[in-house]
Amino acid sequence: MFDKPFARRRLLQATGALAATPLASWTAGCASDDDALTFFFAANPEEADARMRIIEEFCRRHPDIRVRALLSGPGPLQQISTFCAGGKCPDVLMAWELSYAGLADRGAFLDLNTMLARDRGFAAELKSDSIVNLYDTFTYNGAQYALPEQWSGNYLYYNKRLFAEAGVRPPPTSWEQPWGFAEFLNAARALTKRDATGRVSQWGFVDTFVPALSAGLFAMNNGVPWSSPQMNPNHLNFDQDAFIEAVQFYAELITTHKVAPTASELQSTATPELFSSGRAAMALGGHWRYQTFDRADGLDFNVTTLPLGRNGHASCSNIGATGLAIAATSRRTEQAWEFVKFATGPVGQALIGETKLFVPVLWSAIDSAGFAEAHRRVDNLAVLTGGPGHSQGLPITPVWPKVYALMERAFGPVLRGSRPAASLAGLAPAVDEVLRSP
Repeated sequence: MFDKPFARRRLLQATGALAATPLASWTAGCASDDDALTFFFAANPEEADARMRIIEEFCRRHPDIRVRALLSGPGPLQQISTFCAGGKCPDVLMAWELSYAGLADRGAFLDLNTMLARDRGFAAELKSDSIVNLYDTFTYNGAQYALPEQWSGNYLYYNKRLFAEAGVRPPPTSWEQPWGFAEFLNAARALTKRDATGRVSQWGFVDTFVPALSAGLFAMNNGVPWSSPQMNPNHLNFDQDAFIEAVQFYAELITTHKVAPTASELQSTATPELFSSGRAAMALGGHWRYQTFDRADGLDFNVTTLPLGRNGHASCSNIGATGLAIAATSRRTEQAWEFVKFATGPVGQALIGETKLFVPVLWSAIDSAGFAEAHRRVDNLAVLTGGPGHSQGLPITPVWPKVYALMERAFGPVLRGSRPAASLAGLAPAVDEVLRSP
């Protein structure tokens, strides 16, 4: 379930079902339970511990505000919808970059511009310290529905020992020094090993993210944005030649070059385990994988950028982020604003940077000694610190679940090798129709 903190795969798809089990709940602070500010979030146990650290520090600094943390079960997006429809929406809610627009369209979230206009000192501080593309990710239809709290974009992990043993040149050390598709493929080939029977004993590359989105990430690095524009797009670029070319390249890593495992070859082993155990030389994933790999015995790893296609101009990651929103119906708006300010401001972000679980969203926290200390095993720290600023957004639309359902049906055969990526050109009109008539 926790292939990414709290099944991020499901959250990206936004297709969860309502949990049958009650929410876990913790309280901290000095007010009565009836006066407690409620904070709803989804997390695995380690992520929950990190968030509780932020809550406890907030309550220490604000002893008059009690916070009750509500840890979601499966289907957090459906839970939010159900709570809000029933008039019991939590005061502060986690918001996911690909799914918040639907909730915003239904009036679930407060426009935080109303709070920023009254809190000009914080607004000015936030503007000077924020990473613009992350902040703008939660700006929808002119309203600021959430403030970003952590970055979850993707890059490549690689095994330093396996590269050295194969005599393969180490990958780039920063986003400003990209490597190309061909160089990446050559490295993956050199790092794929087979035994006497032809069975793979070491893979050159594995993907720990969502394959359809990963293929689109290769397209972004071939110079094609996912959509035009990013916010409320009217067209997704599945029919662009450079998009098709990059998806075909990604698919052929599995189907033609056989440097990455097929779905059937992953029946008994997850891709993170292949990398953790030294049976894969490179792994695509985000910072949510860092702590897992950091704990792996004998794993000497580093991080590097995604490869750049022939049509690309600059290597990039995707904007994967969560933010904090305030319920439009909250009766504790002022308390909620104080909590959101703390968690997304310098102190809360510094705490996030120390956890090894998240990349913070303020430059001051990214450049802090605490973040560097938490990642001291990584030589190429610039890949992490530069990742948020070298990120491009995926489409922000309230109909994302419908779009993704169409994508899954179209991308599946391409990634299995039963159809060419050129078949995705037929996906574009169907998706565009959904965008026009939600």
